[in-house]
Amino acid sequence: MPESLHQQQSDHLQHLLNAYRSLMSQFNLDAIAIYSGHPSAHYADDQLANFQAYGHFVHWVPLVDAAHSWLVIHPDARPTLHLHAPADFWHQPTTLPEEPWVGEFEVVLCNDIQTPQLSQNSAWIGDAAALEQAGLAVPEGAANPHSLLLALDELRVIKSDYEISCIREANRLAMAGHQAAHAAFAGAASELDIQLAYLAASRQRESQLPYASIVGMNEHAGILHYQHYNAQTTHQRFSLLVDAGSRYRGYSADITRTHLGPDAPALFEALIDALHDLKDQLIEKAKPGQRFTALQEEMHQSLADILIHHDLYRGSAESAVSEGVTRAFCPHGLGHLLGIQVHDVAGLRTPAGEPAPAPSEHPALRLTRELEVGMVITIEPGLYFIPMLLAPLRQQSLPINWILVEQLTPCGGIRIEDNIVITENGHENLTP
Repeated sequence: MPESLHQQQSDHLQHLLNAYRSLMSQFNLDAIAIYSGHPSAHYADDQLANFQAYGHFVHWVPLVDAAHSWLVIHPDARPTLHLHAPADFWHQPTTLPEEPWVGEFEVVLCNDIQTPQLSQNSAWIGDAAALEQAGLAVPEGAANPHSLLLALDELRVIKSDYEISCIREANRLAMAGHQAAHAAFAGAASELDIQLAYLAASRQRESQLPYASIVGMNEHAGILHYQHYNAQTTHQRFSLLVDAGSRYRGYSADITRTHLGPDAPALFEALIDALHDLKDQLIEKAKPGQRFTALQEEMHQSLADILIHHDLYRGSAESAVSEGVTRAFCPHGLGHLLGIQVHDVAGLRTPAGEPAPAPSEHPALRLTRELEVGMVITIEPGLYFIPMLLAPLRQQSLPINWILVEQLTPCGGIRIEDNIVITENGHENLTP
């Protein structure tokens, strides 16, 4: 770990400490405690589901697998990390790295599952229902006060230099995986083989991924959250869509690439190029003060132009948008906040915590805020040939070139996604 990252992390922790102490003063609290969470067993089984610690815990402590642990922030003392590290020969307990950040905490290693002692005038955040269902003790104080949760979510919207460095490194690792996935596809690998190549090159096991990789060949590229990995090779290779990320010190990358197969029609290659260009054009307009909903609308205007330019739609750009044609070809939002969580917190709220829901014409949009310096977001335009969404358009007298649509349907679709940070001068693309 570079020395500069150690210093960035120290500054990050000092910023959090100042912010939490300010909130304790604002809400007249003796302490704020954060529960990391714990894994749950599958129904009628003793096997545990994959686990990752609660985002607000990871905001302080880069221990994504630390279960049954607590962090207590005090107004006038070092934060106390109650780390569950039992003596165990069945599993290896969580251990602390030899890194400077550990010295910022009073560390209490707990052999047994313990709940910190809090006053009634404290607040704690975490999964209260899970604690009760597991028969674990619930601490004193207020559980998940709404106003405090809103304020803590808002603290995660603007990323520190340390957080941006972590997301940048997560992007570097993920892109190594994407390059390996592309090479495996060129070698006629199956979806499963492509996923395994991705994991190997990005140096992670599947349970460490920030989200389940989407590895879809041919028509599977048109299933937005395709969840399977076909172990059989296909006789024809029209396309490959890989939406896959990585995690570094608790922070996520979320990158998508679409690749041309040798059996795809020539038009599909032109459309992939057009989506790369659109992604770059939208990124260029990402800057402080820009409304993300305006970028969403601009994506649809540009998609209309792409459909017309490539003879998929023979009407006006205005009618392609107003008649819902572009929404049928791209039903998802342009992007979202990115951080500890892939779809990070507070994207559909104002800075004051008021609801800012997605507009009715774009219900899947996950970010409606104005962009600010320090936000990390994804930009991910798409263009798909999804029979379920296109079928209603067939019932209307719209000038869609259905012959070309049917030729492209076996390709599934296209999505191109980069991760960017908003800067004072505009933006920086974190995706190499």
